[in-house]
Amino acid sequence: MDFYGHGKTPFPDKVLTLDDYVKSVVDIIQHYKMKSVTLIAHSFGGRVALKLAYKYGYMLDKLILIDSAGIRPRRGLKYYSKVLLHKTLKKLKIKRQMGSADYRKLNGVQKRTFVNIVNEDLTDILNQITLPTLIIWGNKDKETPIYMARKLHRKLCSSGLVVIKEAGHFCYLEKPAKVLIIIRSFLSEG
Repeated sequence: MDFYGHGKTPFPDKVLTLDDYVKSVVDIIQHYKMKSVTLIAHSFGGRVALKLAYKYGYMLDKLILIDSAGIRPRRGLKYYSKVLLHKTLKKLKIKRQMGSADYRKLNGVQKRTFVNIVNEDLTDILNQITLPTLIIWGNKDKETPIYMARKLHRKLCSSGLVVIKEAGHFCYLEKPAKVLIIIRSFLSEG
C-alpha cells in the first residue's frame, strides 16, 4: 500500500503523526475485511508496523520487519554539533539548509510530519508486542544500522533475526532470492 505522500496517495494538508499512518493501515484491513494478515514492512513501514502491532496486534498473524525504523539512533558528537549550529544560525536569523536530503525535499507540513515521525522512539512498547516476528537485516545497512536489528530482536517477545551478508538498507532488492526463501520459510511455520 502507498502511505500518504508516497506513490499515488496524496499528502493531506495537515501535520500527521505515526498514529495517522497506523490508522490508514487499519482502515484498509477493515475495509477489505481481512482475516489473516501478515505485515511485511521495510524502513519507515516497519515503524508503522511496530506501532500497529502494539495497538492492534489482534488484527495480525505475523510481522516481518526488513531494515526497520522505530528505534532512536545513537547520537554522537557530530549530530549534536549540527543541532547546535542549526539553533545558533536560527537565533542569528541566518538561513541555511539543514537536515537530511529526504527532509529538505519536503514542504512545511510534510517537514513537521517527518519530525513527528522520526522523533517517536518505539523502544518502550516493543516488549508488549507478542506476535511472531521475523527481522531481516542487511549487515551493511547505514540508514538503520545492525545494532537496531539486534535491539529489536532482544526487545520483541517472539522474534527471530536473519542477517543478510553483503547487503544494505534495501537487502530485499539486493538479495531478493535469499530474502524470499527466508520469508517463505517463516510463513510456512505453524
